[in-house]
Amino acid sequence: MSATASAIPTPIRPASRAADVASPRAAGLSLTERVAGQEQVLPAPLLGLLVSLHRAIEPERRARLAARRERQAFFDAGGLPDFRADTAGIRAGDWKVAPIPAALQDRRVEITGPVDPKMVINALNSGANCYMADFEDSTSPTWRNLLAGQRALAAAVEGTLSFDADNGKQYRLRPYEERAVLIVRPRGWHLDEKHVRVDGEPIAGGLFDMAVFAFHNARTLMANDRGPYFYLPKLQSMEEAALWEAALSHVEAFLGLPHGQMKVTVLIETLPAVFEMDEILYALKDRIVGLNCGRWDYIFSYLKTFRAHADKVLPERGQVTMTQPFLKAYSELLIRTCHRRGAHAMGGMAAQIPINHDEAANEQALARVRADKLREVSAGHDGTWVAHPALIPVARAVFDAHMPTPNQHHVLREDVQVTRDDLIRPCEGTITREGFENNVEVCVRYLASWLDGNGCVPIHYLMEDAATAEIARAQLWQWLHHSDPRGCHADGSPVHLADGTVIDFALFERTLAALPGRLGDTATLPGGARIPEAIALLDELTRACQLVEFLTLPAYARID
Repeated sequence: MSATASAIPTPIRPASRAADVASPRAAGLSLTERVAGQEQVLPAPLLGLLVSLHRAIEPERRARLAARRERQAFFDAGGLPDFRADTAGIRAGDWKVAPIPAALQDRRVEITGPVDPKMVINALNSGANCYMADFEDSTSPTWRNLLAGQRALAAAVEGTLSFDADNGKQYRLRPYEERAVLIVRPRGWHLDEKHVRVDGEPIAGGLFDMAVFAFHNARTLMANDRGPYFYLPKLQSMEEAALWEAALSHVEAFLGLPHGQMKVTVLIETLPAVFEMDEILYALKDRIVGLNCGRWDYIFSYLKTFRAHADKVLPERGQVTMTQPFLKAYSELLIRTCHRRGAHAMGGMAAQIPINHDEAANEQALARVRADKLREVSAGHDGTWVAHPALIPVARAVFDAHMPTPNQHHVLREDVQVTRDDLIRPCEGTITREGFENNVEVCVRYLASWLDGNGCVPIHYLMEDAATAEIARAQLWQWLHHSDPRGCHADGSPVHLADGTVIDFALFERTLAALPGRLGDTATLPGGARIPEAIALLDELTRACQLVEFLTLPAYARID
């Protein structure tokens, strides 16, 4: 057996036809919550699909999550990530991914956001090439939100979605040919969907999101040469990619779709995954169309991976930009890897939002966006992300000026030579008092909003989602636990603010105590009523001796 063949896990056998999966009665499935219209979103045949999908995928999902924990224990003991020896044949092999559909050939500007009806209409009408409808980092997964999001997307695919605001403003979809191409991001492997249980176990949130969307929309999308298309988040290994391949193949078989009909783009937003980009492409080669630089989650993953490494402490998040050497290496290696394999290399998010009352400040923010997009297109990226419709013309102007072709697969970047050490070497910088206090504020305000059902929050003219909040949370934990003698990883070398103040738990306590006064009238803020709860949760997570894997895990227990 070749090295290439032996490195790919044995695939889980998908159902070959609908008769192979559970009956429409969906024996073994229970729903723990009910909302109006639920039966239309979750009809009996779909429940049967969820049962069969869970039973086929869940054992390996649990194994993959256990492998993550084992790998993190290795890192906590001083180990370092590296390229795999057992998959060298894949990296050295001469192969390419399947051809990319016409609808995804040009992705120069993509907009992302949650799945409420107003956002869906605005994003599809925005003038972007693609809209990533996000069930993950920008959606608080209340049961009501999830079902409403699935209804909104199904109506959008049908072309019937509309929304009337309380102020009388009406939102309607533009003609089909003027809309952005829809791409859906389900939740990551680590998240359960507690409202759907099969054989007493919660189904994976990502499987639920993907299967419900595909069940309702796959036929219509396929008839219009529009997919279905998905973004897959937070993968850490080729085995996790192979598990998505099995899940997608299972759903295709159930729905009678051709193998490979459902196309995917994978976000490279964990540090372990950057060492397995060729392998991830290979595991999904029949359906993958690209990789994306998920920069915010990637920085969070760097912090989490090296949580026990005193020599990997990073400066405040505003200084950890894509021009830093370790992030530049990540971006350029992704471009080289993708273009060698015939896949898109998508750039990262511009999180700025308009500053309407201050023209000078707004222009400074737009200048930063232009510089970031110029860096991306000059390096060879095939497209980029924005969080607000006002940034679409800015990003498009840069890509149009420097990328006259639909993509840049011809830019092979053979000059890029990236080593393991290039990818893990931390950057230098400072931690200002403003940066420390901003991390606390962002964590609290985002958590309060998330707990209140809103997963996408504008704070200080940046669109914060779970990924950006995670950076702030992980940095607070890292700084405190490596600096304060009471911390779990303190080595006698305190971490200081730029003004010389030692970062310790007393500073954290003072900052938390002062936050309500700094925020003013919290009734005007998203989730303002839950700010005390968010402060208590952040305090608990920050003091914990072990960095909690994702803040959304303990927070999920607090929402319906």
